[in-house]
Amino acid sequence: MDGRGLVAAAAALLLAAGCAGGPGRDGDPAPPAPAATPGETSAQGSARLGEAAVVATGLRVPWAIAFLPDGAALVSERDSGRVLRIGPDGAVSGVGTVEGVAPGGEGGLLGLAVPPDFAENPLVYAYLTTEDDNRIVRMPYDPDRGLGAAEVVVAGIPRAGRHNGGRIAFGPDGTLYAGTGDAGREELAQDTDSLAGKILRMTPDGEPVADAPFGNLVHSYGHRNVQGLAWDADGVLYATEFGQNTFDEVNVVEAGGNHGWPEVEGAGGAPEYVDPVVTWSTDEASPSGAAVAGGALWVAALRGERLWRVPLTGDAADPVRSPEALLVGDHGRLRAVETEPGGRAIWVTTSNHDGRGDPGADDDVLLRIPLRG
Repeated sequence: MDGRGLVAAAAALLLAAGCAGGPGRDGDPAPPAPAATPGETSAQGSARLGEAAVVATGLRVPWAIAFLPDGAALVSERDSGRVLRIGPDGAVSGVGTVEGVAPGGEGGLLGLAVPPDFAENPLVYAYLTTEDDNRIVRMPYDPDRGLGAAEVVVAGIPRAGRHNGGRIAFGPDGTLYAGTGDAGREELAQDTDSLAGKILRMTPDGEPVADAPFGNLVHSYGHRNVQGLAWDADGVLYATEFGQNTFDEVNVVEAGGNHGWPEVEGAGGAPEYVDPVVTWSTDEASPSGAAVAGGALWVAALRGERLWRVPLTGDAADPVRSPEALLVGDHGRLRAVETEPGGRAIWVTTSNHDGRGDPGADDDVLLRIPLRG
């Protein structure tokens, strides 16, 4: 089956199972679908999940995870603007509050990224919402003193109460990528002179790369709200995207590609648009963080309250197999997922304090889930 056929089949299956919950983002999740038991072998042969262990509790809207070379993780809190260091043993310490964060709605302190040369050049990059814009900054990091003063890398990304994007990550080519949202102004997604509704690619200093398709920071366009970026072993970039009322998406992203929004939600079936390789009903996803490990793309779902496993085939013409829902309803809304150094586990954050969840006494939490097989 080709990529378009897979999308159509997946969409039909998921719509049949999940449309009853209604189109809104703020309603209750759809009734849980059957999920694989932790430790169960995936039918598609990707890694199995072990038992989830709670690494840290008492977090407030932990938005991003970025691993340090020593195996500890830096975690951003959206509304407080704090960056926390969380060790593999669960020890939590504050390393600083990012200056200029103006939280509100879906904005605040969002993505974090650590450059590949961190050992020689210890900087931490952050994506944040200010009073005027979304921007990317970088800060020196000292293990004894924490974060230093922020230096602006990119400013002027349109901001709003919704659709701020926010995920940043260094790709295997050493350049920095950022997923942005349309800031509620749909027309900006198709404007390649705007930074809204895009995936951006830049040098570590925030400059356009030599082969930029539009001569600026825009790498791909026609996006509604990108909050997940991950690469497979062949360097293929996968991005997760929030739809409006019908389809959430996983896209394979290429330089200069038009992913259709707002003209298209889901598969457009026209040569001028890049069709997604996976679509879900919006009731079953709201896909935020993404990571590749154990032969699969792992996608954290907010409204869907589950972790999606999307097996990867390694075939450019047919890159994914049918997604599988795991941990359905076990931990509430899931926001971030990152692969632990060495690839033996994934770390996942909940997002039950974000105004749409139902937090428990220990929320929000950071989970470590081993991969087996």
